[in-house]
Amino acid sequence: MNQLNNIKKFTNVVMDTGNLELIKKYLPKDVTTNPSLVYKEMTSYIYQEFIADAVSYANKQGGDKKTRLQNANDKLYVNVSKEILKLISGRVSIEIDIRLSFDYLALIERAKKIIFLCNQYGIEKNRVLIKLAATWEGIKAAEILEKSGINCNLTLIFSLIQARACAEAQVHLISPFIGRVCDWYFKNKKMQHKSLLYLDPGIKLAYKIYNFYKQRNYNTIIMGASFRNLKQIYALIGYDAITVAPIFFEQLSCMQKSNTILPHILPSLNKFKKLSESKFRWQYNYNAMAIEKLSEGIRLFFNDQKKIDNIFLKYL
Repeated sequence: MNQLNNIKKFTNVVMDTGNLELIKKYLPKDVTTNPSLVYKEMTSYIYQEFIADAVSYANKQGGDKKTRLQNANDKLYVNVSKEILKLISGRVSIEIDIRLSFDYLALIERAKKIIFLCNQYGIEKNRVLIKLAATWEGIKAAEILEKSGINCNLTLIFSLIQARACAEAQVHLISPFIGRVCDWYFKNKKMQHKSLLYLDPGIKLAYKIYNFYKQRNYNTIIMGASFRNLKQIYALIGYDAITVAPIFFEQLSCMQKSNTILPHILPSLNKFKKLSESKFRWQYNYNAMAIEKLSEGIRLFFNDQKKIDNIFLKYL
């Protein structure tokens, strides 16, 4: 047995990609996407077909250029997701326009529109996770969406307070960004060696969230994301799920099974009183890393979304 199949016995290993050929090759159960991953594939033949179809759809829907651009983007992500779902048995995460991350009502409206489009084109909503940045507005939007039967993946989690707010909102799944946490501490010279796992603040955050959830019996799935090396992946064997780049699928599938150490869950504890917005913002404000990395993550996704927009604007 190779190491990839060994890990799969304990943890759902999700693929983080928009590359259809790699999905065909490794056949993960679930797939996550984002604007950066979609943009990376835009020059491929199949994506050119997706783009042409999205442009045709948007122009038929009509409206001003802004409306047509929005419709083209939505149809592109639905096209990509539909093709991915032909290859996997599980779910695909579709990211809502990152520019809406601080607009609670717009997030709800756009998410419902995406689900409606999915339904129109033969995708059942139970095969889709709506992906939102874990701002306060994103978390509150997810709370409403979950109540209407639309499951969400709250991404760009960099702090326990974000994770707690998501659990209290009964969000389906969260994605703590392990590697980016480590990046921040290394860049700011708050750690000297990325290779020393016991010093890795990303792994420490992952364990903290895991125990916080399991001790209090929250049902929200925790999916570790943004891995920088195999050691970080090994540290999260036994986690609910991890989403990893195709390169790690390749490396793990070529390695022999090794010993497995599962996370240790601490004794049960009672849940806290639900967070208010002011308490969330106050506690979040004290985490410089989380503030910087969430803002940076939104900007990075926005930059790649603009590149996708520019491709569409040539034809709309």
